[in-house]
Amino acid sequence: MSKTYTQYVDSGVSWLGRIPASWTTKPLWSMFERIKDVGHPDEQMLSVFRDYGVVAKDSRDNLNKTAENRNIYQLVHPGWLVTNRMKAWQGSVGISGLRGIVSGHYICFAPRHDADSRYLNWLFRSAAYTAGYALQSRGVRIGQAEIDNDLYRAMPVLLPPIDEQRNIADYLDRETTRVDTLIEEQQRLIEMLRERRDSVWAACVEEARHLGRPAAVRRVIESIVDGPFGSSLTSAHYSDEGARVIRLGNIGVNEFKNGDAAFIPLDYAKKLEAHTVAQGDVVVAGLGDDKMPLGRAAVVPAALGPAIVKADCYRLRPNERVGAAYLAWVMSAPQTRSQIMMLARGSTRARLNTRVVQQVEIPLPGRDTQDALVARSNAETANIDRLIAESERFVELARERRAALITAAVTGQIDVRDIS
Repeated sequence: MSKTYTQYVDSGVSWLGRIPASWTTKPLWSMFERIKDVGHPDEQMLSVFRDYGVVAKDSRDNLNKTAENRNIYQLVHPGWLVTNRMKAWQGSVGISGLRGIVSGHYICFAPRHDADSRYLNWLFRSAAYTAGYALQSRGVRIGQAEIDNDLYRAMPVLLPPIDEQRNIADYLDRETTRVDTLIEEQQRLIEMLRERRDSVWAACVEEARHLGRPAAVRRVIESIVDGPFGSSLTSAHYSDEGARVIRLGNIGVNEFKNGDAAFIPLDYAKKLEAHTVAQGDVVVAGLGDDKMPLGRAAVVPAALGPAIVKADCYRLRPNERVGAAYLAWVMSAPQTRSQIMMLARGSTRARLNTRVVQQVEIPLPGRDTQDALVARSNAETANIDRLIAESERFVELARERRAALITAAVTGQIDVRDIS
């Protein structure tokens, strides 16, 4: 059981709660000075990531392009506080350990304090402070909120005595490294298991090639539709119930992911009836990344009820030549994924359109053979899928534990002073 402090007091801050009696708070403005230093185009580009803090931009995947005029970027130094004003509520905040330039839309603060920068980095990136940023942010539009500058400047910074700050930073450096190592091991295992699953899957697809002729997707579907674009369907239209909106996150690799449900009112869904989805249709993802591949497909389940597809989600209605389960299975297969990436080349992001989807070639054996191949493939990969799910759950729990540990340490819920 973790040790706690002997005496606590009310911090006076709803999202901080009770804190050790020996700790104090100071407003952010008393510790940091906001500075915007531009005109340093030759410095390395930095960025603030929710999961990593301030890092070199090219060290992580980043879809945001660097502007041609790099003079507009702000110079920061080690120890500076860098905040993404639009994503602070998601945790895109950190103390920089690097010298470099960041987006002109960020808020940058030079240190004017004697506190431990490592402790402050853990503190400002904790779940407790992320909750605080959310309360200080004002909605620009659905899903976007900008932190209020005046509220942010007045934000209380929780400060243990300096020796305790160093103890906490040392403890979190050590413990999170252990957790991160376990997570990396599980992620390597997941990757290995996925490769093994894909090998079994690909072998079944090769058998389908020997048993049937190739056919373009347009030859095996009655119709294909995309979701409504632009203002026809935005998150502002969402409701607590009604017709289901199938989004990219619902389309897994040969799996319909029923979580993260979104709805629109039934009367509005009628206005979008050209985009409706029925039981037995196949949905294909028009956007993808390394984790969720482009062109992945899933069968729409029977219990979904009335539904439509969102933009970049394509509804395919199979004809009598192909079964829905086979179409989703072969569209999601390793060989088809590679083919889709070739067809999608030339775009700035991995993206499909309905024309490209219809060009995809799949092997087309008879219906009985289709059903048999899908059943065999699923049976042979079921145990691998179970192991992948267990490892993914381990990673999820480890990340939750990591976040909870950080918050507990930086807010004094646990006492780490005597932990070596």
